[in-house]
Amino acid sequence: MHRRAGASPAPYHLDSNATPATAPDPAAPKGPSNLRLRAIWGALAALLLAGCTFGGPISFAVFFAAVQAVILKEFYRIMRASGVKPAFWLGIVVGLLIFLAINFVVGYTVYAELFGWPTGWNIYPPLSAVPQVVASGGPGGWPGIDTLILSAPVWLGGALVLLVLLMLREILLWPNNGQPASNIGATITGLLYVSLPMALLSVIAYGSGHFEPGRVFCLIFFVWAADTGAYFAGKNFGKHKLAPSISPGKTWEGWAGGAALTLAVGWAAGYFLPDIPLSHRLVAAGVVAVFGPLGDLAESMLKRSAGVKDSGTFLPGHGGLLDRFDAFLLVLPVLALLQALLG
Repeated sequence: MHRRAGASPAPYHLDSNATPATAPDPAAPKGPSNLRLRAIWGALAALLLAGCTFGGPISFAVFFAAVQAVILKEFYRIMRASGVKPAFWLGIVVGLLIFLAINFVVGYTVYAELFGWPTGWNIYPPLSAVPQVVASGGPGGWPGIDTLILSAPVWLGGALVLLVLLMLREILLWPNNGQPASNIGATITGLLYVSLPMALLSVIAYGSGHFEPGRVFCLIFFVWAADTGAYFAGKNFGKHKLAPSISPGKTWEGWAGGAALTLAVGWAAGYFLPDIPLSHRLVAAGVVAVFGPLGDLAESMLKRSAGVKDSGTFLPGHGGLLDRFDAFLLVLPVLALLQALLG
């Protein structure tokens, strides 16, 4: 693509092989190659992820609460690059509260056994029916769904308090904080786009009423399979662009390859998770195959609109955590809904 003379460069730079303005010093010590850097940090991240996931419910909650906080931070960074000023720290705190509250509700029976708390206890005293419903597992087989539904007034009240705080912030900072409606909207969008979906990861982990980290790792492998299959199929057979205006490298052939490998992994996962029926595994794999690429495209669209290449630099060689977990943000709400409805 040729740019006409005098035109300003595009804000989104795709060419990472451009010649640097200053030649590197040949005498300077060489650091690790980008591929080696990616491999090292990728291995460390995988070990930390596996250790915290299989380390128990406490390490699982702390690790993924921190992960969603970093992802939310990166989302707000993208919003700031686009000229919007979300309530950064207020959003981070509320995001942590959302994650920990949902994790606590759906995993309460596990925490009760771990700390010796009375089973059936709930944090909302007027809901006298909750203990019996929670103890019985609920109609959907998910011990925490009835608690979440019956505690809707608490969630609604919290949302109203958040809205008041955001409005108060804009009043105090007016007129130096840009567009109040855009700032409030970006803050709330981050919570709905990042914090709430990541909190629903607890539904996968506690879906049977027990802490089952294998389910979480199975989901991670599904997403990995979708990315890997799409990469190799797209590289070797890709001809028809999937969404050229958003991600020129993605093709329909790549998507088909990713979907095929994800379904294959879903079938093979029965050797490691024999308690999950084949139909459930294939449905979960299908959800990842469809909504995972959509999550990737959604994040790419946000970055392009803001003129940034990576969501952050948290993982050297890999970009930010939002770049790594973008597929989860659309996959998890669908899987959580299916878990609540079908058990």
